[in-house]
Amino acid sequence: MPHIRVRDIDIYHEVHGEGPRVLFISGTNGDLRNVPGLGTGPLERRFEVAHYDQRGLVRTTIPPGPYTMADYADDAAGLLDALGWGSAHVVGVSFGGMVAQHLVLRHPQRVQRLVLACTSAGGAGGSSYDLLRLEGLPADDRMRAWLPLLDSRNDTSTDPYSLAPGMGPIVAGRLARPAQTGDAARGARLQLEARADHDVWDQLGTIAAPTLVIGGQFDEQASPGNLRNLHARIANSRLMLCDGGHLFMFQDSAAFPAIVDFLAE
Repeated sequence: MPHIRVRDIDIYHEVHGEGPRVLFISGTNGDLRNVPGLGTGPLERRFEVAHYDQRGLVRTTIPPGPYTMADYADDAAGLLDALGWGSAHVVGVSFGGMVAQHLVLRHPQRVQRLVLACTSAGGAGGSSYDLLRLEGLPADDRMRAWLPLLDSRNDTSTDPYSLAPGMGPIVAGRLARPAQTGDAARGARLQLEARADHDVWDQLGTIAAPTLVIGGQFDEQASPGNLRNLHARIANSRLMLCDGGHLFMFQDSAAFPAIVDFLAE
């Protein structure tokens, strides 16, 4: 397995493609086993892309905890070191976008261009929905609460549920995943606990890297208002709202081309 030593953990990672370097930071509980088409997507067709399982996620070490957002940012910088990458473009999605904010603030010289996707600044800039509130719910109740967060057009009052465009395969894939147990469940919860403390609102004005803030106009987990706040706070940024919700990258065919074009500038 492609593990690499970073700080106090062994990180599972994969590098795909050729071209300028991109570090891709995944969302909450986003281990690489659940990434469709890993290594064959639009980013890998233009760039050399490093994907990895973050601290606490299944194939990467699961330390006792607690974890902090600084831990996740320093893990990302340490992975760049271990790969021999002095700097790279950074794409952070959802929780990964929070990590990317901490990364660029703690290690600004490591980030060339920055994509913050379906994420939030925390604090006065608005926080993403606290997913700890869904922990412990029965599976059906959890799904009913989660789907409208992903896309406000999802209606769980119907039988079967009425889903927004593009959501059917995503929901089917989620339902097919086995429930996490043991260390995997513990690591996932530690990530949620670290995420709950995310707040960089007062520091965003120091970000100099060209930044694309992008997300879905029907996202209730990281709202369009939170995206607008990020854009307003980061001087060298642009904003794009796509036709989708929290999973807009799979719902709007214009999303990935826009990210590719931004990184290629």
